Amino acid sequence: MKKYIVRFGAMRQLGVMECADSNSVGFCHGVKVVARSSRGQEVATILCEATKERIAKINRDHETPIFLRRLTAEDEEKLARIKEREVSDFERCFRTVRRMNVELSLVRVERLLGNERIVVYYVADGRVDFRELVRALAAEFQTRIEMRQIGVRDEMKLRDCVGDCGREPCCSSFLTSMPPVAMRMAKIQKATLDPTKVSGRCGRLKCCLRFEFETYDELLEQSPPLESIVETPDGAGKVVAQELLAQRVVVCLESGAHTSFAIKDVRVLEPCQTCRERQERHDAAAKNKGAKNQQGPRRHKRDISDDDESRRSR
Repeated sequence: MKKYIVRFGAMRQLGVMECADSNSVGFCHGVKVVARSSRGQEVATILCEATKERIAKINRDHETPIFLRRLTAEDEEKLARIKEREVSDFERCFRTVRRMNVELSLVRVERLLGNERIVVYYVADGRVDFRELVRALAAEFQTRIEMRQIGVRDEMKLRDCVGDCGREPCCSSFLTSMPPVAMRMAKIQKATLDPTKVSGRCGRLKCCLRFEFETYDELLEQSPPLESIVETPDGAGKVVAQELLAQRVVVCLESGAHTSFAIKDVRVLEPCQTCRERQERHDAAAKNKGAKNQQGPRRHKRDISDDDESRRSR
């Protein structure tokens, strides 16, 4: 049996699929198969063979879809009909939501290949009581209905749009999870802090700000901090700017001149005020931790009373 990492569903879920050696001949990246997941029969795309290292990089609660068959011409025709009905399915669902007066924003309606269920993706401010809505949709579509609430980042994953770079957004092309993105990542990379330029189509910070953050963070650790006093080949001075990718710093010398030096050519003489405060907090925390370790583990009152009773009995 061979294992393959596959992608399936509108939310681009990843799973590990097992397949017999006789059925996996010719399997490579991009080959489409029909598999049975926890939701039902659906089309899955093979990405690569599943090694231990690759499996460790995906979510621990990943699915294990069961291989059924290669995608046949009949399956392709059925998939094309489902694609054609997407707009009508969305309109029917939208009319039902409006008639039931349910406060939610409809994003997408996904019909599985095996028609076992229809997944309704929506965005809402809080929890929504959709029990009556599910009954009405089940009567409308004559199949099982699954309501799935998503966030604004996942909403863009399901919509067809183009990013500022002119390409399909990362969330809808290859990302399988959306880790948080902080404004500090934009500051370190010297990106503009204009919200309209660092925000994606979802209105949140762009996911791509995270791609190079670890590299910038490592380079920042190697670079002398701003406002620190350093020794250079031209004399002492203060660091006024950092060029992280070039591994250089701009130093204001005692003469008032601003000169760029390689990081390897400067030596920190006096750290900046922020660095000193950070080091003092670190030393104080280490000192407190050492004092607690010297005191030993605290004994429970019950243990002390037991010792007193044993002494009295003696």
